[in-house]
Amino acid sequence: VQLVENGGGSVQAGGSLRLSCAASGRAFGRSMGWFRQAPGKEREFVAVMPWIGVPRYSDSVKGRFTISRDYAKNTVYLQMNSLKPEDMAVYYCASGQKGGVGVAGYDDWGQGTQVTVST
Repeated sequence: VQLVENGGGSVQAGGSLRLSCAASGRAFGRSMGWFRQAPGKEREFVAVMPWIGVPRYSDSVKGRFTISRDYAKNTVYLQMNSLKPEDMAVYYCASGQKGGVGVAGYDDWGQGTQVTVST
């Protein structure tokens, strides 16, 4: 699966951004998720939309971020509201048969898109 992300950029604290990730190739039955990685930190789980089921979020973004999925377009979105400086990171889209909250559940990754949040 090839994953192409769009939508990163710079925003002031309290603002919003919407990321998108288009998948080409095998997508049936696979979870699609978002992770992020700040400088000097490990890649961390943000949100996942299973093929079937309900979305899951990390505690740090719950209530502020919303993941959605357009199955016809093989695209997953991440609406990010009330952004905080600590949300600043490179955001990665991922696809995997297992999915879940760990990086090991994903075997296809996008190139990453930078999200910058200024005070």
